[in-house]
Amino acid sequence: MRNIINVSLPEEQRKEVERVVKEEKFATKSEFFRYLFRLWREEKLFHELEKERQDILQGRGKTLKSLKDLR
Repeated sequence: MRNIINVSLPEEQRKEVERVVKEEKFATKSEFFRYLFRLWREEKLFHELEKERQDILQGRGKTLKSLKDLR
């Protein structure tokens, strides 16, 4: 089931969204915003993983004794 979220944009941003949707061949504006949301989530995950990698490199990693420790 899909839910509707309305977004208010200034005129300049609205035009930019419409231009990008057309140029990049998104089927709809909703598809474009779903794409942006997925990119945001991927970037967030990347930064979380990078922080964990830095913790491991600095000896602050967590030692797992079983898969239950992943929670």
